[in-house]
Amino acid sequence: MKTILESIDLEIHKGEIFTFIGPSGSGKTSLLRLIDLLDMPTTGTIMFDGIDTAAPNAVRLSIRRRMAMVFQKPAVLNTTVANNVAFGLKFRDIEKSEIDSRVHEALDIVGLLHLANRKAVTLSGGEMQRVAIARALVTRPEVLLLDEPTANLDPVNTELIENLIRHIHQRFHTTIILSTHDMIQGQRLADRIGVIMNGRIAQIGSLHDIFYRPHGRDIARFVGIDTILKGVVASNDGGLANIAVSNVVLEAITPCKPGTHVALFIRPEEVTIALRDGDHPKTSVRNKLAGTITKMVPFGPFLRVTLDFGSPLTALVTRRSADELSLAVGTNVIAGIKATAIHVLADNG
Repeated sequence: MKTILESIDLEIHKGEIFTFIGPSGSGKTSLLRLIDLLDMPTTGTIMFDGIDTAAPNAVRLSIRRRMAMVFQKPAVLNTTVANNVAFGLKFRDIEKSEIDSRVHEALDIVGLLHLANRKAVTLSGGEMQRVAIARALVTRPEVLLLDEPTANLDPVNTELIENLIRHIHQRFHTTIILSTHDMIQGQRLADRIGVIMNGRIAQIGSLHDIFYRPHGRDIARFVGIDTILKGVVASNDGGLANIAVSNVVLEAITPCKPGTHVALFIRPEEVTIALRDGDHPKTSVRNKLAGTITKMVPFGPFLRVTLDFGSPLTALVTRRSADELSLAVGTNVIAGIKATAIHVLADNG
């Protein structure tokens, strides 16, 4: 028997947007299905509002009706949009007038009221996903689960769905739990983030914790930290340490004692680039590293610039800045990094 998830221990707070991020196949969907009571764990306990979900079917059904889940690939029935949205209510003994009112409200929220009588199968992918969200909303769930809700959508529809998620949260104070492999989407939407790696929760924390203070290399790589340097603490004066890395010494904030082997994590947007022979104004940047550009890779409106100072270092530079500085492979530059921008962990590897 294959283990999908193990050692999962977390608490999701009422009214928050909690986002699971992690690579494809890491276990995000499996965890959402467990939370939604679609699957049962082989061991452990899932509590919902203080109630043990390992309960008789009637109790589990009552709990499930307080939640709703939207899957990555929405399935629609070959009938009207309005009938698709009303589908779940027809099993709850709700009067037709109430169903019509709720469907109208849900379609208005997702911006599809004008398509209420259209056949759902004729809609675009983004519209189908909004139908799926309306179908979940119409049941007035306390908890809304979203499994990679924009994975198959273009940027315009992705932004629309993200804005809709924020609106639902603000209007109804719904607890929203979503999964995504898009780390930037997680950053845009979440109050707190849980990182899942290989079926385990590797880290839970705020946006700053996850993206600027990752607990290890795998998390750092996933959230976009290219530069991970190895070094040894040479001295430490009240938390401001000198760390020997390759042929240079970097200053960083850490409690690690002298002699400790450490890993240094540096986000690319925290690195500034200037020409080596230019005039450099006085700044608060403590670390200035002379190096040569070895690679430049387009990254949306930016360029990921890799330079070699004895070890590789990656910076995120706007295309305008790159053009103004005439940056190219082989250009000699000075990289600046604030001591507070370097995340230091003791390295036992």
